[in-house]
Amino acid sequence: MRKILVTGLFSALLVTTASAATPKTKAPSDAQLIASAEKAAPASVSKHATIIAMNADNSMRTLRQGTNGWTCMPDNPATPGPDPMCFDANAMEWAKAWMGHQPPPSGKVGFMYMLAGGTDASNTDPYATAPSATNHWIKTGPHVMVVGGDDAFYASYPKNADPDTSVPYVMWAGTPYQHLMAPVK
Repeated sequence: MRKILVTGLFSALLVTTASAATPKTKAPSDAQLIASAEKAAPASVSKHATIIAMNADNSMRTLRQGTNGWTCMPDNPATPGPDPMCFDANAMEWAKAWMGHQPPPSGKVGFMYMLAGGTDASNTDPYATAPSATNHWIKTGPHVMVVGGDDAFYASYPKNADPDTSVPYVMWAGTPYQHLMAPVK
């Protein structure tokens, strides 16, 4: 489901969360994937969340049906750092739009957790897959994200291409997928 997701969001939101490991390693068990996904949010959220994972063919599967309206994804073992995440329903719509290169839903503010941290990502290009001289790759620790806000919401936060990730800042500023990154540690 996440191709780049985001460190920030999935920084990008979102980065790809795959249920299969790299070819030379054994794929994690469903129990391991669920445990990984649960690390993304407080236990009061993740314990009752739906857990989904991406198959090797990019199709999604549900590992556990939840009861609280939250959806969590496990760490992608192919990325350099931890990146499990949990989304509320509005953030899930936003993430699907971002991943599908579609306009995000209007008027739906969403919230995401990445309490295990986020894989490195471009702070300026929502679709960058590797660092370059111009895409401002960043490292992000444990954080939460607010997505889907209007421009006025983001106006009071820094939008630097090379932000101080120890304070809240706007990732992917000026794109339809801009979102607030707020560190929690």
